Amino acid sequence: MEFKRKVAYPDKVVRELIAFANTLGGVLLIGVDDDGTLPGVRYPEEEIIDVKRALQKHAQPRVGIKSEVLALNKKKFVVRLVVAPHPQRPVFFVHPDGKKECYVRHNDQSMKASYEMREIIRQSKWKKDIQFTFGEAESKLFSYLQAHSSITLSQFRAAVPLSRNEASAKLIKLVLANLLRITPSDKGDLYSRV
Repeated sequence: MEFKRKVAYPDKVVRELIAFANTLGGVLLIGVDDDGTLPGVRYPEEEIIDVKRALQKHAQPRVGIKSEVLALNKKKFVVRLVVAPHPQRPVFFVHPDGKKECYVRHNDQSMKASYEMREIIRQSKWKKDIQFTFGEAESKLFSYLQAHSSITLSQFRAAVPLSRNEASAKLIKLVLANLLRITPSDKGDLYSRV
């Protein structure tokens, strides 16, 4: 769940909705402060229109939302926007210059998804068996994780002489095989044992 006092910056609201669509879905309340107080909004329909326009402009593929207006009194309202997990994940935020970014939700934060997170989101839709070879790199990885709670891609590369692409591919496969868990972080994704 995310709170916004109002839709002053529709692009920020769209990023939150995209993050929900790329993970488990979620609810965004407009007219609610971060501390939970209810200042409300005066024109809820305008807030909904602004969000829908911004979604059409920036979300690819398109993201549908369900909206509901809740009256606090005759002049103040809360807008409830609900987004479900998108069936065509990952969903991208498209900037005016065409640059695309992907966002995911972790706890109460929306953050930019790494390449590995985007691939895991994309490939997890296919529900197929994952095959991989459990070799020296994987053995060193799980030995490291016995002594530490998590590992980053750069730490994995330091422990095993692999290129970035090779290390990335191994971590992605192990997450998809449900042997590792990926946790997004501003300082790089953390991989831990399931």
